[in-house]
Amino acid sequence: MITSHNNGLVEAKSFSKFEDLDIEKKLRTINKPAVKIIKTIHGERYGCVDFFKQPAFDHPSMKNHTYHYMMRPISHPEGMRKRETNNSGFGYLWENGVGCPIGTVPIRRITKEDILGLNSLEDKYKPRSSYNTTIYGTNDPYYNQHHFAVGRTPNKGMIFHGATMELCITAPKVKPTQVSSARLHIQMGDDYIQMGVTVNPSLYKDDQPRLFVYTKAGIQSCYNHQCDVGMISVRSDVPMGTSMLPASVRGAKESYFASFGLIKDKANGNWWFEFGKDADEIGFWPANLFRQSSGNYVEWGGEVFTASLPGPEMGYGIFPYEHIRYDAYVKRVAILDNNYNFDTKVDYMESFSDDNGGYEVIDFVKSEFKDAGHIIFYGGSGLNH
Repeated sequence: MITSHNNGLVEAKSFSKFEDLDIEKKLRTINKPAVKIIKTIHGERYGCVDFFKQPAFDHPSMKNHTYHYMMRPISHPEGMRKRETNNSGFGYLWENGVGCPIGTVPIRRITKEDILGLNSLEDKYKPRSSYNTTIYGTNDPYYNQHHFAVGRTPNKGMIFHGATMELCITAPKVKPTQVSSARLHIQMGDDYIQMGVTVNPSLYKDDQPRLFVYTKAGIQSCYNHQCDVGMISVRSDVPMGTSMLPASVRGAKESYFASFGLIKDKANGNWWFEFGKDADEIGFWPANLFRQSSGNYVEWGGEVFTASLPGPEMGYGIFPYEHIRYDAYVKRVAILDNNYNFDTKVDYMESFSDDNGGYEVIDFVKSEFKDAGHIIFYGGSGLNH
């Protein structure tokens, strides 16, 4: 199948019968039978799928699983952040004010046109890490189309069991064949998990910033719930892939931000996605998905991909000024170390940009901004290309 982008729209040529069957198989894999169809406040359609029928349970390792709906971590590190409640609810994201019925989880409905878009993404669009080129080396033919402006842990043989951040929500301008993301990335050998906000017209057919997780485990990888190594949701009211509007406006007195965490359960090794002001547990990845049991690198900040020049904006589309009101930022950066101690200083962090003409990052550790902790400022226009 060949796709092309004209005026922001994806056009598709006809598939062979074999390829059509492959598309139908993918649709059945993602669009599991739903108890009901509901919409977010932005009009996106989600199927309320039985907890045990979400795509992640198709993985061979899940045959003898003991997981259950609304499960939570057995062991949680102390002192991570203020946790007033754990049932704040995300009903405000839905037209019905509630979300899906208890016992089901929301999974975005995928159309044939969406599959064409997913196929057009190919390997070159997949999220990556700055480590893939600067530490591991690469045979990736598309590595020079990905650019990074991040704060990251150094190559010192360290071990990590989690990380957190508070991320400024921005809406960078991108072309249909480009991607601009702000995310937390934890590398576990060759595998990794990303989470954050992305503007990805090829995936979502628009230019809105959207909540995402991305999983690479073994030879498989996908966004959100779109394959059997994707995240297992445990909430009926949190829609992965949902719009994160309103976005922050540069120079405004207040910015919009969201809290993210990826925390390994000490008791069983499962990795948990935490989201929202109260660090609600949204979903998890079973420990046995990954070939390595802990993280060896962590990075926070911006990643862009461009299939056409010039490159896309990152953050607000300007170089950082070292001010929380005028810059895209990641604040309250922290890691969970090898001893399950929560480190909010991360004073060994290094800043990294592979394209200083187009994107910049500033690792800011001063305490001028109240309750912001360790901050990373990043951004750029990409106009040097």
